[in-house]
Amino acid sequence: MSRLDRASRTVVVLQGLLSLVACQSDGATNYGDAGSSSSGSDAHAPVSVRPAPCTPDESAPVPPERCTSDPTNTALPPCGSWQKVELPGTQCGNGSQYKFFVNYSNKSNNLVLMFEPGGACWDFESCAGKLRGAANPNGIADGHMEKYQYLNLLRRDAQNPVQDWNMVFVSYCTGDVHTGRKVASYRNPEGGADLTYRHVGHDNTLEVVGWLDQTFRTIPKLLVTGCSAGGIAALQNYHYIREGVSGAQCGYLLNDSGPAFHSDGPSRQQHQQVRAAWDADGLLDELAGKLPVSIELLKQDFGLINSAVADKYPRDRLSLAVYQMDLNYSLYAYERFFPGSSEAQIHAFWSQDLKRLLDTYASRPNLAYYVPYFRRDNCSHCVSIPPLAHDEATILATPWLGSEIEQAGLTLRDFTELLLDDTRPLANYLETAQPSESFTAEESAQCMTPK
Repeated sequence: MSRLDRASRTVVVLQGLLSLVACQSDGATNYGDAGSSSSGSDAHAPVSVRPAPCTPDESAPVPPERCTSDPTNTALPPCGSWQKVELPGTQCGNGSQYKFFVNYSNKSNNLVLMFEPGGACWDFESCAGKLRGAANPNGIADGHMEKYQYLNLLRRDAQNPVQDWNMVFVSYCTGDVHTGRKVASYRNPEGGADLTYRHVGHDNTLEVVGWLDQTFRTIPKLLVTGCSAGGIAALQNYHYIREGVSGAQCGYLLNDSGPAFHSDGPSRQQHQQVRAAWDADGLLDELAGKLPVSIELLKQDFGLINSAVADKYPRDRLSLAVYQMDLNYSLYAYERFFPGSSEAQIHAFWSQDLKRLLDTYASRPNLAYYVPYFRRDNCSHCVSIPPLAHDEATILATPWLGSEIEQAGLTLRDFTELLLDDTRPLANYLETAQPSESFTAEESAQCMTPK
């Protein structure tokens, strides 16, 4: 296949991601080792003394039985190729078999674990796809990775700082940002058949974690990531991953555009809705004594999960990347709870919640944020995806275009390299507001129309 043919196919596949990935301070600032304590409902004091950095031991050889580069060897999976994994007892929202995917490397024992994006649902309208809902309501196809193999952190080329790592893609088909444990029956308001929906993302994730523990015995560096629903899933499941994958030495989190906001702002109504829909309280009760936070306070303020995870794993490096002008995740958070809100009002709610969360991130030396202002791609949502609105050559040659904070001379790739370098202190980056950068009226209407 020629480069142009590959490029054309790449663009077609990436454009298909747009429907799946859906789901204000001034100054470009490098706060470095900001250490001010957070306020409000953040009940626990931050770690005041930075522990020694994690030092990964990458000396172990790659197990020869992991994969093969010999096409005639059918006894082992091919290296660098996506392989389907099905585990007994795992299921999608419609009851079909759950599947996730692995791409083995014979060059590294490191692992990137990516959670799939794709919205969320919590009632008949959203779970039936009549309003903003969740991805893959009909289950996961065997060829699922055709949609995602060109994401920046899944590419095996020099543009990806983890190109040689093992890769696992945690598919999403349960409508609960990979964290529910409830089989729900949603009443049809039009009088038709009710909808049974299995919000069992938590149980699926635990099975994936168990598989990882058995499959990758030595992981010097473990990067947990995802965008949108996959971003918040990476954060909310981080504790289970770190406790369940015994071979992981040094841990890193890149939550792309899935912020767990504090519940004392505009996000409170959504938090209370999903708390009931996905049985969040039951899952949170199981964390009692396992995270340094009051579980009762955590039920009232989901945003406490950020500092709780940071304090539980003080040697891990945890980060948030998000656009100030996000017009996708913000709509899930506010649109249905503040009916009739304009785009400006949605941005105002987002700004209020984001500022509160960034204060929390600035309070811990192992938390960091990367906050560019705006991009047109995907409604200014998901910093780590390629520049889909550009031509083929640009997408292939400059996949991080649109993720930059120009005043700091950085892209998200640069920030990711910093995140993965334990010898360097983390730093926070917030781009200066750019009032001239905004959606056109047509773009705004497209973003605000329920998908």
